[in-house]
Amino acid sequence: MSADKDLISVQQARDLVEAAHRAQTELVRLDQARIDRICEAMAKAALRESPRVAAMAVEETGYGIPADKQEKNRFAAEDVWNYFKNLRTVGVVSESKDVVEIASPRGVVAGIIPSTNPTSTAIFKILIAIKSRNAIVLSPHPSAARSINETAKNMREAGVKEGLPAEAIGCMTTATIEGTEALMKHKQTAVILATGGIGLVRAAYSSGKPAFGVGPGNVPVFIERSADVPKAVQDILTGKCFDNGTICASEQAIVVDAPIEMAVREQFKLQGGYFISQSEADQLARIVATPQRSLNSAIVGKSVEVIANLAGISVPPGTRCIMADVGGVGREFPLSMEKLSPILAFYVEDGIERGAARCNQVLHYGGMGHTAGVHTRSREAAVRYGGEMPASRITVNTPTTHGAIGFSTALPPSMTLGCGSWGGNVTSDNVSPLHLMDIKRVAFETRPVASKRPAAAAQVTAMPSQPRAASRPAAPAATAASTPKVSREEIASIVDRFLANRQTESAPLPPAPAPAVSAPTREAANVGSNASSQSPNGRKAIDFVSEDDVRRAIQKGEKIYVGPKTIITPSARDIGDPAEVFAKT
Repeated sequence: MSADKDLISVQQARDLVEAAHRAQTELVRLDQARIDRICEAMAKAALRESPRVAAMAVEETGYGIPADKQEKNRFAAEDVWNYFKNLRTVGVVSESKDVVEIASPRGVVAGIIPSTNPTSTAIFKILIAIKSRNAIVLSPHPSAARSINETAKNMREAGVKEGLPAEAIGCMTTATIEGTEALMKHKQTAVILATGGIGLVRAAYSSGKPAFGVGPGNVPVFIERSADVPKAVQDILTGKCFDNGTICASEQAIVVDAPIEMAVREQFKLQGGYFISQSEADQLARIVATPQRSLNSAIVGKSVEVIANLAGISVPPGTRCIMADVGGVGREFPLSMEKLSPILAFYVEDGIERGAARCNQVLHYGGMGHTAGVHTRSREAAVRYGGEMPASRITVNTPTTHGAIGFSTALPPSMTLGCGSWGGNVTSDNVSPLHLMDIKRVAFETRPVASKRPAAAAQVTAMPSQPRAASRPAAPAATAASTPKVSREEIASIVDRFLANRQTESAPLPPAPAPAVSAPTREAANVGSNASSQSPNGRKAIDFVSEDDVRRAIQKGEKIYVGPKTIITPSARDIGDPAEVFAKT
């Protein structure tokens, strides 16, 4: 039966990737406005259905709290989308005089979805894939396949109504390890977004495809002696208890500066933390870790009451989090590992140097590159601590759960957090649509390269059988009348002035003879750096306008005066026309 299921899963992966690849050929032709309408519709659908799929996820997996899962869905559908909705992902995305950047989608994305944050991760990965014009096929964790498929279906239906090719979003209904590997290794799969256990992430990186894999986060938090202790404890419990600790950026170990130990202990007791005895800690350790010292999935995302009953210990009513003093870090101390549940390891160290060293140990035991936290009133201490941490995100005076994903910090909002080279990941960024695009750069010469054999002007002679006058058809009268005539000499003059101006900004070169024009005065009518020509009404018309010129004019509330000979780049016109920046001389 298992072999049959694997065969079904493998075939399903192949079929979905091939269908997504067909849809990709349509998706790549959609313009920015259509892509944004599709994503807006999908985000609204995901937000509308977030309570229902959140409840489905808890019922299906047994992990977490429905209200908190709903908030994670809202974050993925609303905060993430609002942050990236104005990002340009089609065609020319950035332009200056010297470099034009053009976005290209990567192709079919393989999205691996975990059981701990199933629906929110699915929403996130679908949105960033389609925003960057990539088709996506999801491989759901088997224990969350129903809620993940329902989430994908809701978003697909909403997107199709706005012009999304239906097969651009696929989701496996039978997901096995073999099927997931077939998805990742398929020749039409372009890139992998892998969220899950370390084995899965390693498989993604060994698939031979570009992969953004994110590993576990055994997150330590240092409470430095200058910290606002009541707020620090409040933040830690808020992050640790959110969705019963299922977010991998949630706090796992607290390291307290020795002078404030008693104040911190008292605040934890007042705010719902319960310190267990050493014998109770030993009982708890036996149900947290398996004999192989891996995390016991039976306690993941469970409530304090469930965990206490499994361990055979009693906790007072109203306990939010179980606290345990731990004597060290590593395999001999099971409670020092990532626990993904409302359990915190507690350490005391004297001073920031020793505190940072203990946090470093915790990160090395299963959380390398992910996240660390610090609570302090000293910016200098925060930066010093951050410099010691092998972590991609160091949050300050905020819950690490919310800070790392960009909910309570200025980090890009994301449900996929890179762990950098420390964690064997290709990036340390919060993954976004930017990671799912290839950027082509059209680069113009800025510094002529000297040659020992300068180019010689070639003499062009008309072929006897093709008289010069007959080689070019005459322009229609209407076109000739409506288009200003610009002579070769005038074009050459514009180019000479532009290059002369560029030379003054670059490394010294032998000066070229400057054209006989007066230097323009910089004013609201002339925001560009290039030369301009005087018009009959006294205004100076810019010769060349780039996107950067338009952005500066908008910021300063200025006009850009243009004439019939002004060269305006397409992206500059796209921004300038709606803002009514251009004025004719």
